[in-house]
Amino acid sequence: MPAGPPLAAPPVLDTARLILRPFAAADAPLVEALAGAREIADTTLAIPHPYPAGAAAGWIGTHAAAWQRGAGVTYAITLRPDGALVGAIGLTVNQAHACGELGYWIAVPCWNRGYCTEAARAVVAFGFDTLRLHRIQAHHLTRNPPSGRVMQKIGMQREGVHREAIRKRDRFEDIAVYGILAADDALS
Repeated sequence: MPAGPPLAAPPVLDTARLILRPFAAADAPLVEALAGAREIADTTLAIPHPYPAGAAAGWIGTHAAAWQRGAGVTYAITLRPDGALVGAIGLTVNQAHACGELGYWIAVPCWNRGYCTEAARAVVAFGFDTLRLHRIQAHHLTRNPPSGRVMQKIGMQREGVHREAIRKRDRFEDIAVYGILAADDALS
């Protein structure tokens, strides 16, 4: 990671209602079931539908090496007190620019409960305070305004729209880009 002593594994992050912890291999079947929902795949860039059997185990298997390389951190979003898995959140880190890209998904039955905003606040704070990032950015498909509202609630500023910047299935889509600087976060 950009600065600070290397940690063997990402630390667990606690919020009022959530525990953000590294994924375990045992989470793979539930990740496939939750992330495999058509509604999740429809509004994310990297999640396929249908979700291939075994793909979640492969994805989880990349997390430790990414952390060790300083390339990023991925957390399971779980509820207190029972530890139920409700989503994922992470930062992909570009060390040369001290910049992180925030990404997340929340299981469909858990939408509109504020879990994503709560988890995003914790991960952004971790990115600035522990990883010593200068900037954290995120983007969403413009047809998915709830994701943009999460970004706004955590203090990100909308920086623009990249027109038809990505191809989702056979259709080009616009993405809205948001960012927050460490100095901005210190003001909130």
